[in-house]
Amino acid sequence: MKKLSIIAILSAGAVIVSCSDVKRKPGSIYMPDMANSVAYESYADHSNLAEKGINYNNRPVEGTIARGEEMPFHLAKDVAGDTTNYFASRAVKNPIDSLSDKQMVEAERLYLINCGICHGTKLDGNGPLWKGGDGPYPAAPANLIGKDQYLNMPDGQMFYSVAYGKNLMGSYASQLSRTERWMVIKYIKSKQATANATAAPAPATDTTAAK
Repeated sequence: MKKLSIIAILSAGAVIVSCSDVKRKPGSIYMPDMANSVAYESYADHSNLAEKGINYNNRPVEGTIARGEEMPFHLAKDVAGDTTNYFASRAVKNPIDSLSDKQMVEAERLYLINCGICHGTKLDGNGPLWKGGDGPYPAAPANLIGKDQYLNMPDGQMFYSVAYGKNLMGSYASQLSRTERWMVIKYIKSKQATANATAAPAPATDTTAAK
């Protein structure tokens, strides 16, 4: 009985001690730089870092490219009233040479989600917002396969328009990554090529030579 009492007392004492809020000093820390991080979160308050002699400005390292932006576009948006970079973008080549079948399906999906509502599923400018003039849109969107202006528009200039917006069309930079924008443009160009091939007249036959 005495043994049980002793065990109970010792157990109670151990519980009391373990639950105590007495602060104990830690022992020696191996590699304190790793134990006590000096890293700063991107969106934390950095107003007093300069006072500590720490140079931190939240900006990425110069020359680095953000994840998902492996196809940079070097031309900035023109200021209001200027079209210098818009015309310079005509010389920018599409970095995507071709799309696999799987990529073409994805490019079509991206087009239908982001562009089809205005330009239509057939790229004819007759999307739900226009609907032959019965839709809510006050003006017909661009017909991408029926006008030479867009059939002959270079990939780079089309990218500029998608990235920064042009006329009534806003920017799609927040909806589509640079790679996705180039993919959609490649899809549009493939559809334009098909439309051109279908619309091209058959070569004339020299009936005189045949006779």
